[in-house]
Amino acid sequence: MAVIYQCRHCKQQIGAFHHENVDTDHLGLEQLTEEERVDMVQMHENGNIEIKTICENCQDALENNPHYHELDNFIQ
Repeated sequence: MAVIYQCRHCKQQIGAFHHENVDTDHLGLEQLTEEERVDMVQMHENGNIEIKTICENCQDALENNPHYHELDNFIQ
């Protein structure tokens, strides 16, 4: 089983770790609202967990160009 962190904008893998048994309580997912969990966390059939986050480059782009928040996709 793997936990994979991926940027929601550019799809770059930010990090991952592999472990036979992952306790999702240790990931802090219980602190998310149900809506956030649906939006950010995807459980795959193979047992992997994919967590959508934002990479530093996309965060910088959003901070430097606040109007990007209005766009569905700002990565070309």
